[in-house]
Amino acid sequence: MSQNTAAPRQGSPGASPALLIVEDDLALQRQIRWSLDSFEAVTAADRDSALLQFRRHAPPVVTMDLGLPPDADAVSEGFKLLEQLLDADPNVKVIVLTGQNAQAHALRAVAQGAYDFLAKPFEPDVLKLTVERALRLAELQAENRRLQTVQSTDALGGLITRDARMLRLSRTIERVASSNATVMLLGESGTGKEVLAQGLHAASKRAGRFVAINCAAIPENLLESELFGYEKGAFTGASKTTPGKIETANNGTLMLDEIGDLPGSLQAKLLRFLEQRTIERLGGRSEIPVDVRVVCATHQDLKNQIRDGRFREDLYYRLAEIVVDIPPLRERTGDAVLLAHAFLRRFAQEQRRSGLMFAEDAIRAIEEHPWPGNVRELLNCVKRAAIMADGDRLSADDLGLAAPEATEAGCSTPSDLNLRALRDKVERDAIVTALARTNGSIGRAAELLGVSRPTIYDLMKRLGIR
Repeated sequence: MSQNTAAPRQGSPGASPALLIVEDDLALQRQIRWSLDSFEAVTAADRDSALLQFRRHAPPVVTMDLGLPPDADAVSEGFKLLEQLLDADPNVKVIVLTGQNAQAHALRAVAQGAYDFLAKPFEPDVLKLTVERALRLAELQAENRRLQTVQSTDALGGLITRDARMLRLSRTIERVASSNATVMLLGESGTGKEVLAQGLHAASKRAGRFVAINCAAIPENLLESELFGYEKGAFTGASKTTPGKIETANNGTLMLDEIGDLPGSLQAKLLRFLEQRTIERLGGRSEIPVDVRVVCATHQDLKNQIRDGRFREDLYYRLAEIVVDIPPLRERTGDAVLLAHAFLRRFAQEQRRSGLMFAEDAIRAIEEHPWPGNVRELLNCVKRAAIMADGDRLSADDLGLAAPEATEAGCSTPSDLNLRALRDKVERDAIVTALARTNGSIGRAAELLGVSRPTIYDLMKRLGIR
């Protein structure tokens, strides 16, 4: 008979279980639970129910008896369960509880991947200490794996955000990175389109360079030679053969910024390149094959330009295989303050002013400012303050922002009356804002919100806040 009840831990309602207790002797099972009452725990009395509980809750630590039904006097079921647990999660910490004369079984269990073993009857304090150490090791190893993943596969390390929409957008970038699809980045000026393009290139693992060209910054009579290159003698001053940006980006990524400003005469030539993947330099007669990933960006409405006859529709659909719409900074919950703290750390280091920090009125001013220039405006604002401020505590005035006014909390009438969704949104916005205000400090964020640290951790896990 299986017991699948949970032992709740005080101060963390709804927390995920840290421990699975597998024991067919119900009296001993209760004793183990009592010894470990400071941990969230679920229990099971046989192999099938143990696997069910493990798959449902994924606890990082398991205590288990090797003698399980239907043959509690043998160890075959226990070793089979140990194998299945480690197959399901090689990182789980399994603590085997054995009889006094079963040291050979205990050593065999450790050899097969168990974390530790204890002989029955066990000392409650020793069991608790062993579980605490196993749980701490599991947490450290999980954090280490996360950091390794960030360092090795998170190509968007330059993107600083906790906004749900931006996090979904970054996952989209990572998913399409390995393909050859052409990506169009849409968004207001200063939203970070080039950061995303560089992240896309890094995640693609292409061996070539990331090359960017601003189609609006180069005169039309020079843009063609900049893109496609030229042969020696192609025009006055062409003293040597020079490859263009497209050719330079071979085996890499080419970013065409402000693609909406590409002259009509070059739109046809770019379309031909995208279709045939070959170029001809100015003054040249041979076709040169180029393998390049194309990413384009613009703040303009290309569909309106198509209607006005200023942008080719066939070129648009070649460029817009994957479209990523980047939200402005004012629509990213908590990101303005989060980015401001990151920029201040960078500029404080550059200026050798390690004590620089934001005053409370500066943080509120950053939150309330609409940031029409987006991330670029915020970066310039913080940089100027870090250089020019007299003291170490930067005020709203140092940032050149209007001091925030005290306002009464108001209520908005949501169109969606899904209570769970609304509650999740409010909780998520509050936590993200608190973390941004406190520069990522869990303890200070908990104080600001009037809750405990475990509650913050539980909510962050439930709401998917990293």
